[in-house]
Amino acid sequence: MKKLHQLAGTFAMSMCAVANAADTVRVAAVLELSGASSVSGINFKRGVDLAVEQINAQGGVLGKQIDLATLNTGSDVQAAARLATQAVNQKAVAVFGPATSDSVLASMAVIQQAHIVHFIGAEAAAITAQANPYIFRTSFTQATTMPKVASYISRIAKSKSLSIIYADNGFGRGGNALIKEALGRTRTAIVADVAAQPGQADFSVPVRAAIAANPDAIFVYTNENEAAGILVELHRQGWRKPIIGETVLASQKVIDTVGHAADGVIAHVGLTAAAPAAPVQSYRVSYEARYHDVPDHSAMKGYSGVYLWKAAVERAGRFDSSAVAQALHTTKFKTSEYPGVLADVEYDDKGDLNRESYVVEVKNGMQEVVVLLEKAE
Repeated sequence: MKKLHQLAGTFAMSMCAVANAADTVRVAAVLELSGASSVSGINFKRGVDLAVEQINAQGGVLGKQIDLATLNTGSDVQAAARLATQAVNQKAVAVFGPATSDSVLASMAVIQQAHIVHFIGAEAAAITAQANPYIFRTSFTQATTMPKVASYISRIAKSKSLSIIYADNGFGRGGNALIKEALGRTRTAIVADVAAQPGQADFSVPVRAAIAANPDAIFVYTNENEAAGILVELHRQGWRKPIIGETVLASQKVIDTVGHAADGVIAHVGLTAAAPAAPVQSYRVSYEARYHDVPDHSAMKGYSGVYLWKAAVERAGRFDSSAVAQALHTTKFKTSEYPGVLADVEYDDKGDLNRESYVVEVKNGMQEVVVLLEKAE
């Protein structure tokens, strides 16, 4: 009789596990939670976590609770590829991350071969040049942002000469090539082109080389840690002319790290907590209540990615990735219907997005929107 009771108990537990599994849907976040790129990865994860918490509290997706598996790459490119395989083996129906371009490029094929929708915040143009129908950005590609930045430098800042400091990795080299191409169509001359090594601690030499060319402005395109070091060094070496960049340069984490050395920095950003739009401000309130911190662009990428997936699943009416990808490629997602996507957005056939963006200036330790750029027609 005792054995019979044990068997009955085991059967009941097994049935409970099956019922619980039937009530959940697995997604995975493959992110850099330690190592050189942890600033981006941790903030992306914060955005994902907040979105998952909110969605589950509101009843989940198609009646199922989101079961989130978080996998730490340690900022190692090879680990990113291994963990992408792990996410596939765990039967994830969507993958979020990695946050950096090199890790995305190393892991995306595994996710594509498994026919799983894949949401990324990385910006390297090469990512969406590979005819992958399952990959979707939550940020602009470099091919979109660099012409906007070049136009600002030439037409609005009216800089006749420019020094560039870029990260010597896939992300930085890709952006550097595209900003030079875009500036080649303007009257702004590039007078210095200086590489900074990822993980570099002393930026005195690249900064000195950029300043020595006597430009009207300096354009900085690196990851967070390098951006902070470069801004501190520019301030130390007495540079007081314009410093212009893309999203990372004016990220809240960089600003908090360098303090007054970020004052006056100008950057084009696809997402900013300073945007006056109601969905963004609602998100900011929730984020600050949860983390007691101002959300940066990486957190907004992770958050909007989860909500874009939810919106597409609901539009498709099922979790099947082919149907979800089709919905993402053919639907305009508006904040009036899906406020969690943060801005009205649509995707092209490559997975690149189109939406409004901003030029911000750092003032008193915060981003302030100075120019609204409409989405492309």
